[in-house]
Amino acid sequence: MDRRPRPHARRILLSAQKDIKNIAASNPITPGGEDASAVIESQSEDAAARPANTPPSTAGMTTKVVKGSLWTLAGQVAPLAVSLVATPFTIRLLGAEGYGVLILVSLIPMYLGFADLGMGIASTKFGSEAYAAGDAEKEARTVRTAAALSLLLSVPFAIAIFALAGWIVTLFNVPEHLLGEATLALRVAAFTFVLNFLNQIFNTPQLDRLRMDLNTFVTSGFRILGIAATPIVIYLGGGILGAVVVLFVASLLTLFGHIYVSGRLLPNLWDLSLDRTVIRPLLKFGTALAIATLAALTVLNLEKLVLPAFVTVEALAYYSVAFTVASMLIVFGKSMVQSLIPAFSQLQGTEKNDARQNLFDRGLRFNIILVIPALTVLAVVAEPFFTIWAGKDFGRESSLPFYVLLPGMALCIPAFLPHSTIMAAGRADIFAKLYIAEMIPYIGLAALLTWKLHILGAALSWSIMMVVDASCQFLIARKVAGVKLLAATFKGLPAAAAIMIVPSVICMYIEQFSTITLAVVALCGIVYAWVIWSWVLMADEQLFIRGRLEMLVCKFQRSPTR
Repeated sequence: MDRRPRPHARRILLSAQKDIKNIAASNPITPGGEDASAVIESQSEDAAARPANTPPSTAGMTTKVVKGSLWTLAGQVAPLAVSLVATPFTIRLLGAEGYGVLILVSLIPMYLGFADLGMGIASTKFGSEAYAAGDAEKEARTVRTAAALSLLLSVPFAIAIFALAGWIVTLFNVPEHLLGEATLALRVAAFTFVLNFLNQIFNTPQLDRLRMDLNTFVTSGFRILGIAATPIVIYLGGGILGAVVVLFVASLLTLFGHIYVSGRLLPNLWDLSLDRTVIRPLLKFGTALAIATLAALTVLNLEKLVLPAFVTVEALAYYSVAFTVASMLIVFGKSMVQSLIPAFSQLQGTEKNDARQNLFDRGLRFNIILVIPALTVLAVVAEPFFTIWAGKDFGRESSLPFYVLLPGMALCIPAFLPHSTIMAAGRADIFAKLYIAEMIPYIGLAALLTWKLHILGAALSWSIMMVVDASCQFLIARKVAGVKLLAATFKGLPAAAAIMIVPSVICMYIEQFSTITLAVVALCGIVYAWVIWSWVLMADEQLFIRGRLEMLVCKFQRSPTR
């Protein structure tokens, strides 16, 4: 492969360096940077300076998506890190039964994720299109209309959960002494899920502008506070109900934060008028998305409901710990989705086919490069981590299902790319058809394997379904969105994966978890990084990374603390 810089590479670097300087100067958590309000003010002034109805430039979309994805990744890793510290205290304070009930109470409203007909994603899609057209007023009306529809659709479900909470918890084998507390907690969770719908709508102006830094500060900041406060409230006697109340307060504060920040980015947002013309497109897109969401929730979470029904709530607790740690891998894929849907929405049309394919290729490669070492490290440290983190029982019961979940997780992550392209193309109906087609056989598979193999069967059924689902989404994206898998995207990756995974797994099998195993993993990681740099990254990608590193070094050297 020719590693010489391409003719346009230096221009890309110079543009990237200018963007990096601007972000560094406005980074509210970087020494010497301005605070968040200054960043918002700057963004508002830029919007005001642009003539009305002037579409924003789509130049450098890949760079914007990468920056946004890194911010989103940081916003997901930070709460995850806090959760890793807080969850062991929560588990020990509540016990396996109490923690299982807390998971169950959080899970039940999740199955009503279809209640607002997907107005969050619909708002992002149609809001992005209005933003790309330079129509700020239509963008604002779209957000407000989506919020109004969300309330009209979701509040009746919240009222139903509130009224039927006592009956619902009896369906899931909840211990008798926890029935009363579980009922009250579910009633609080019913209104939390309404707030969560609104949060996914009022962050639309931030997503349209790919301002993932601001979205991260608001969403992750209050989420971290909620996670950290949970074990404290439980310790003070709040129990399961107190933990759920904390999450309600965190969600409410998040909503206030999104309304304020989005209003500063899009002043038109602070109005009361709605857009009747956008109601039908929102509902059409959202109805298909709601059906897809309902089917997807069944496909992705059915085994969690089957476990307490066929086994015990303790089994759900053990499985949930394994699933939570395994799903750490998903943060790499999810970190790109919030940037990818608005980005692909702005790259619709045959004249933008090349830009869309380029974004797809780089996003896919970025995901795989990060997933390979992450999967390896998690596999090596899993069993001792469970033992130290949650206790000996979890170390014994959660490790094997964790290993079974890993292949499904590894294939689930790249599938976020075709998922985003299909969604941006407005074909949410395809997911409804796909998930319904998958749901029927999966119900039988999950029930049979969980009944026969208990926790291991639940993990196996989920992993099998993820392999099937990911394969289908790549095939569908090629036909619907015009993006396809190219051999050049994967050049060098199989060799790099073998270098990282094979020696590490062999050493783990022979030595178990030991200093030697960690040393082998570290050495494999160094060689893996060299192979990625030398044989996988393109010349302009290398140049861009060098530029970012140079900017970080220069900023560090200019820091007033030095």
